[in-house]
Parts: sequence; C-alpha cells; structure tokens
Amino acid sequence: MSATPRLTVGLPVYNGEKYLAESLDALLGQSYAEFELVISDNASTDGTADICRQYEKQDSRIRYFRQPHNLGLAPNVNFIIGQARGELYKEAAHDDLYARDLLERCVEVLDEYPQVVLAHCWTARVDGSGAVTKAFEYPLTTAVPRAPDRFRSVLFDSGGDDDYGVIRIEVLRRTAMKESYHHADHTIIAELALHGEFYQVPDWLFFRRDHPGQSGRAPMRNRCANMDPRRANRLRHPVVRLYGEYVWAYIRAIRRAPLSPADRRECYRVLAQWFASRARPNGAGELEPIPVDHPAISIDSVVAGRERKPA
Repeated sequence: MSATPRLTVGLPVYNGEKYLAESLDALLGQSYAEFELVISDNASTDGTADICRQYEKQDSRIRYFRQPHNLGLAPNVNFIIGQARGELYKEAAHDDLYARDLLERCVEVLDEYPQVVLAHCWTARVDGSGAVTKAFEYPLTTAVPRAPDRFRSVLFDSGGDDDYGVIRIEVLRRTAMKESYHHADHTIIAELALHGEFYQVPDWLFFRRDHPGQSGRAPMRNRCANMDPRRANRLRHPVVRLYGEYVWAYIRAIRRAPLSPADRRECYRVLAQWFASRARPNGAGELEPIPVDHPAISIDSVVAGRERKPA
C-alpha cells in the first residue's frame, strides 16, 4: 500500500467484543487492499481495546484510537472522518460482514463514473451466527441525473444502507457530517444525494447483522443519546427539538448544495410535500423494505475469515 491510501475505512466501536473480530477479518481480507482502517474506540469497557490492539500489531493498515470517554457515536464518527487520509471513505460497523470484493467493486464504480458520489451494493441481513435471514434489492431512485428526483426518492421511499457506502470524502466533508437529532442518518444521505448520483452494485455484498443489542431498536431519545450523550438531557433537548432539528437539517442541506436556482426551488417544494405527508393523520411512517427471493447466499464462501469463526 502507498503512504497515502486511496480509501479510508472508518470503524467507530463501543463495547463490540462479541462480533468485532469477525468484522475486522472481513474488512482486512478484502480483495482491494489499498486502504487504511481507522478504528476509534469510544472508551469501551469490555474486551474491545484488547482485540483492536491485537489486530493493530498484525496489520499496518490499522490506526487505532481510544477516546478518553464516551463521546457518542456522532462525534466519534466525525473524529474518524477528520483523521481520514483517503480520497474515498467508507463507514463500517463492528457487527456487520462484508463480501471480499465489496470495496473493489465500489471503487471501480467511482473510478468509472465521476458523477457518482456514493457507491454501494444490495443488502442482506444476517443473524447472530452469520446466516442470511432476508435479502433486499435497492429500492431508491438515486442513480438519476436530476437532484430533485434523487432528493424526492430519499424522502419518500424506504430502504437502502447508503450510510455504509463508499463516498467521495471531499463531498462528504461539504455536508453537515454526522449529527445526533432524530433520524440524523437520513438527512446526511439526503444531502449527499443533492450533490450527485449514487450507484448500487447489483449483488449482495453487504451483510447487516440483526441482534438484540443494536441501538436502533431503542426508543427515539435513547437512540439520540447514543449518538451524543448530551441528548439525554430532557430540558435542553426536548422531543420537539430532536424533531425540529431533523426537519431543519433538510432545509440547511438544500441551502448548502450546489444546485441551480430552479432545482433548489423544486427541492423546497419536494420537502414541503414530504412535510405535509408526515403531518397528516396516519401519514407515512418508516416502512420496512420488502425482502426479495434470492439464491442461496453462502456467507462462509464470500466473507473473509469465516474459516476461523467459532464452531
């Protein structure tokens, strides 16, 4: 690998000892090797630090940081992005799995199509043992040239795991980055879609793990506090603020994006339509994407390091 890697994989982690080694094996066993892996440990209290230090000794691509206290997920992710040296960036999770050629195929897309700002693939979900339970094709219309059309799809359609795609870091750094209000993960994807097209590799290469300890299963305030512990203060961060910042973030994203005056006006109209749909009784909520029939996916054959998994 060159002194300056093309790609930075960022891995924020807090108390991830159960699945961390599997995810590290899957990332370090990628067919595309020109990347650095920046791990930021958010003051874990389990064996996470020992696992990270062991892997750091074994692979020079790893840069391991341990935060002095729990910053929350959002500041931890932004810390990693600040440390990134690559021109491309991918966020990873300590409990997910990745096919060996995921990075290679996403980088190839970004090299071939300069208008694409984010490349990813179809998602399959796996259980605690790594067995596939559901598979999804990408349901959003984010590969079209017009920014208002991409923005509309991100707002009104459900599904996709674009926050784990490979992103051009100079575009990512022009956004609001990772924030901590309600559904902050949605607004950053919407803002990226205003900057350029997304591309989905039509294959199941990303395996998102479902397990009881995931923060996404927690109530809204708990999820926000996981993103930033200051959000746990009900007086300073009432529910109305957590929702209000969510809506305001879309407005800020439209203001910041490199849009023509006509496209900017159309994006504001799309946002007004979305807000009206949410405000109506029985308005659109968060929908689970529809699983699709898929060929048998053998995780052990496509993910690196599975030969070392516990029996």
